[in-house]
Amino acid sequence: MAENRIREARSTSRSTQTREASTRKKQWAPANLLPEPTPQEGVKFRWIRKSMMGTTDPTNFSRKSREGWEPCRLDDHPELALDVDNEARASGMVEIGGLILCRIPDEIVDQRNAYYSRKAGSAMEAVDNSLMRENDPRMPLFKDRKSQVSFGHGS
Repeated sequence: MAENRIREARSTSRSTQTREASTRKKQWAPANLLPEPTPQEGVKFRWIRKSMMGTTDPTNFSRKSREGWEPCRLDDHPELALDVDNEARASGMVEIGGLILCRIPDEIVDQRNAYYSRKAGSAMEAVDNSLMRENDPRMPLFKDRKSQVSFGHGS
């Protein structure tokens, strides 16, 4: 028995063995509604609404433009050319179903995240101050923000 394993090990080298035989078959999953652009270092992508149900939404698109989002050109993303709407091809933008692919530098995303973190922190501080104003020494309130998960031990 041991001799068979040794002969078998000698006949098949490790380089000829692949993981493909041991991997699972790929499972079917529904397609994404919007294609993913090729990732680029230092840039985040997002689909931004330009129109909805045939009605343009200039307010939304201009607000996002002021936040720093820039529309992507179709020339920069040729992999998405098949999915782009025919009317949008003339404009040269990547537009699918009223949504335009836009990009923004990572630095601006980090600044935006920090801004909203500060805003949320100040809101929590205001809630804590309001809660502690109602505090009574006879029955103190605690601001314990920790949660824990416990599992039942059946009786």
